[in-house]
Amino acid sequence: MLKVGVFGTGHLGKFHLNNWKEINGIELVGFYDPNDAIAEEVISKYNIKRFEDANSLLDACDAADIVAPTNFHFELCQQAIRKGNHVFVEKPLANTMDEARELVKLVKESNIKLQVGHVERFNPAYLAIESMQLSPMFIEVHRLAQFNPRGTEVSVILDLMIHDIDIILNLVKSEVKTISASGVAVMTDTPDIASVRIEFNNGCVANLTSSRISMKKMRKMRLFQKDAYIGMDFLNKKTEVIKLKTESDIDAFAFDIETAAGKKTIAIANPQVPEVNAIKMELEKFRDAIINNTQPVVSAVDGFRAMDVAHHILQKIKHNTINS
Repeated sequence: MLKVGVFGTGHLGKFHLNNWKEINGIELVGFYDPNDAIAEEVISKYNIKRFEDANSLLDACDAADIVAPTNFHFELCQQAIRKGNHVFVEKPLANTMDEARELVKLVKESNIKLQVGHVERFNPAYLAIESMQLSPMFIEVHRLAQFNPRGTEVSVILDLMIHDIDIILNLVKSEVKTISASGVAVMTDTPDIASVRIEFNNGCVANLTSSRISMKKMRKMRLFQKDAYIGMDFLNKKTEVIKLKTESDIDAFAFDIETAAGKKTIAIANPQVPEVNAIKMELEKFRDAIINNTQPVVSAVDGFRAMDVAHHILQKIKHNTINS
């Protein structure tokens, strides 16, 4: 039985508690949260033990689930790794690139598993295209949210856009060539809305827009590649594929169009979207990586790469702001 401790039981931490209680092979040994009001609520609702300090909980568990604010990630992750605890840490991996770099080094030198909580990797809309041959050359992303004070200790880049950065880096098998970015701090001291263009060495271009001051919610990604368009709606859990028809597209709706190169047959399909709880699935995959001694789905290196691009974006925005 794998003993798990949860560090941070705010809004997202409670979702983690709910899911851990439903996952097989897990003993939820307790939680650590310095906020007395939140802790009392958790004890009452979940009937689990509160540990008075992080070290005591680390000594009592095999795996640490770190759902604390970003500025506490490094300290808690470092303590856990040095004690030999496996680590699940919410995105972003750390608060600074130096911290992230040190965590990657510690994981490499240790015998533990560390998984970063990039939950959109487990979104049903994304899982629906896992088996497809994907080589996008143009990507368009819109991630818009209504303003919520929670999470504003970091910029919209590290709060929202980093989800899409992680997915794009997982899809595009090429190194980043150039980044262009602009952003504005409207409600907070860091950018609340940003527009970004990432160009890769293989010619792929990704345009991303993220906002946390929008009137409506939207989480969509569109992929364009040779002979195909793939649209994913992360919010409504829907996926659409429009492509040149092949013999395997027997169940797809199809129609003919005339082009300069002659008649083409277009197939439109909605791949089956699995009914999964993304948070529960990412925690189960973390458990599996520990038990089976396999690589976590979202490794420390993945978390570092997403942070690296995010911080380059922030540097571009800062530069543009200073020189405007």
